[in-house]
Amino acid sequence: MELPAWLCGLWALLLFAASCGNTAPTEIQPPVMNLSVSVENLCTVIWTWNPPEGASPNCSLWYFSHFGNKQDKKIAPETHRSKEVPLNEKICLQVGSQCSANESDNPSTLVEKCILPPEGDPESAVTELQCVWHNLSYMKCTWLPGRNTSPDTNYTLYYWHNSLGKILQCENIYREGQHSTCSFTLTKLDSSFDQYSVQVMVKDDAGKIRPSFNIVPLTSYVQPDPPHIKSLSFQNGVLYVLGKNPQNFGRTCLFYQVEVNNSQTGAHFIFSDEKLICDNSEIEGNLEGTICFRVPGVPPDTLNTVRMRVKTNTLCYENNELWSNWSPVMTIGKKTNATLYTTILLIIPIIVAGAIIVLLLYLKRLKIIIFPPIPDPGKIFKEMFGDQNDDTLHWKKYDIYEKQTKEETDSVVLIENLKRTSQ
Repeated sequence: MELPAWLCGLWALLLFAASCGNTAPTEIQPPVMNLSVSVENLCTVIWTWNPPEGASPNCSLWYFSHFGNKQDKKIAPETHRSKEVPLNEKICLQVGSQCSANESDNPSTLVEKCILPPEGDPESAVTELQCVWHNLSYMKCTWLPGRNTSPDTNYTLYYWHNSLGKILQCENIYREGQHSTCSFTLTKLDSSFDQYSVQVMVKDDAGKIRPSFNIVPLTSYVQPDPPHIKSLSFQNGVLYVLGKNPQNFGRTCLFYQVEVNNSQTGAHFIFSDEKLICDNSEIEGNLEGTICFRVPGVPPDTLNTVRMRVKTNTLCYENNELWSNWSPVMTIGKKTNATLYTTILLIIPIIVAGAIIVLLLYLKRLKIIIFPPIPDPGKIFKEMFGDQNDDTLHWKKYDIYEKQTKEETDSVVLIENLKRTSQ
């Protein structure tokens, strides 16, 4: 069906008018007035400005702004902009006005306003300021002293979040090795609470060091408490582990890891596959609030030790690198007879020692058989002639002794005979 000629002409005219309207140059507006910056709470920086003077009355003003290096561009009708940012470095915002929300429009001359870091020696500020939200119940912050600080410096930590009416001071500061540590209560008040951040500042009591700031998103750096193993059981050669989630966490927000150690073989298994999670229908009993795991390949006839741990997953939190501590160990399986094991340990060294002794004796006799000793001729002759000389001397001594005895006896007989004759 062909369109009338007048209708085609009207359609072409409308397209031409629209294209001319889009290509018409936009009038550049004057710059904004009285751009200023201020800080609220600990790390909330607020920039405010006034509309430009002499702006076109037909212009609906919009404001184009971005931070240094053209980061976080934004076009909005409000005459203010805020950002949570650690005040450890210089932060600048540039603002310009324009007549539409299109980024392609040419804004006015950009006006810049910066906020400087706090005064003081940068080398005196604390380092490695980190905070972890433990089990959604308390936050623990740690830091190291600055390079140009005294070892006996007394630190103070201040914190603030959206649910607080004022800035609070952390009272529980203590030392853990080289780190200073402070913990404060932080509980989840509502479903939207973890969408905010906690602002933290650390400085000293005397005001000699430069303050250090940190922003802790509540969707990151979350560490759960360890889970609890409720029971272990074998069914059809498969190990079933029933555990209980840490308080304040649901199953959908956690990633699990189960470790099994076999005492006899020394085998070590770590299971992290989500496919190991079994249905609660596979286990009898009341399983409300529990998590079930099916662990294959574990020998049931030996002693096995089981423990588990958890961490947050990316479904609920941005950071998923902080594992909880391991749960207490639970055992299952048959324990090896300790008496038999001890007896074997005692018998084996005795058998080995006896075998070594027999082997040494056998080697000595074998050596004599293979390598018999060669007789010494000199020793043989010495023994032969040496014995004869000794016998000759012995007989000579005996003859001399016999003669002396006979002479003495004869003398005695002679004297006795003389006495008898005289009488």
